[in-house]
Amino acid sequence: MSEASPAKAYALHFGVIALLFVSSFLLPEYYHGLLARIMVLAVFAMGYNMLFGYVGLLSLGHAMFFAAGLYGAGLAVIQLGWSVPAAFAAGLACGVVLSLVIGLLALRTTGVAFMIVTMMFAQVFYLVILYFSVWTGGDQGMVVPQPARVLTFGATALDLTNPTVRYMSALSLFSLALLVTLAIVRSRYGRVLVAIRENEERTKMLGYDTFSNKLAAVIVSGTICAASGAAYALLFGYVGSNFASVQYSILPLLWVLLGGAATTLGPLLGTLFMYYVIDVTSGYTSAYLLIVGIALILLVLFFPKGILGTARQRWLGWLP
Repeated sequence: MSEASPAKAYALHFGVIALLFVSSFLLPEYYHGLLARIMVLAVFAMGYNMLFGYVGLLSLGHAMFFAAGLYGAGLAVIQLGWSVPAAFAAGLACGVVLSLVIGLLALRTTGVAFMIVTMMFAQVFYLVILYFSVWTGGDQGMVVPQPARVLTFGATALDLTNPTVRYMSALSLFSLALLVTLAIVRSRYGRVLVAIRENEERTKMLGYDTFSNKLAAVIVSGTICAASGAAYALLFGYVGSNFASVQYSILPLLWVLLGGAATTLGPLLGTLFMYYVIDVTSGYTSAYLLIVGIALILLVLFFPKGILGTARQRWLGWLP
């Protein structure tokens, strides 16, 4: 990469954040709320991309990390009456602990076995939620009451149900996750992760502890996903078991593949593309999934590494 590459990369990322900030004053109310949701779910995709894109580990269990943050924050508010910051911290803590335990167990396998093991753990987590329906709400879920979704700073109170506050909160989380991800992938540790993805045995020969590095990646990935889940519960006020289903683990994979695996902005682009294609086409026809499927096939044919991944390969080699 050229010497100008770091400056270009940071300028691009801060430019995206600035564009999202300005969009809050320009978008209609409906798209205002939709983009806030997209930013929160893009953080979920960023967490997935950390493991899949940079380490090369295909997981079908990341919905449990998202759900850990979702239920950790939601139950802390609903059942324990905790404040918004404490509930968000509880969601993060659940994600850290769960990702540590899952990482220690699942990383004993590789390849297809890793995918199957993570899917099994996710299914167990989903069934646990359904079993303890008295506390979790089961398949009906729970609504986080509006009075509990107020963030207080001394005499100042911010109502997270307010569209502007919700949008800015989602943007703050997205910006933090994006910059943290960028810092990680451009660091020495990020380069080690890519080396593990490309050739783990050679990385071991160079003296690196690949298990510890992969475990750290699982924890970082799971924590980012849990942060997204906790924010979703607090910003949008719903906690449901459908977010823990195995099918929900496929969505971040799809978003990352669309935007470009191992690109920092790919998760946002993939999530944005998928949401808006569905939103626009569903307004014209009930067969909108057919149109979405055709769009995905065309993307795979002409952008085999995702939109940003192919752009980096062909034209913009400095993209992180």
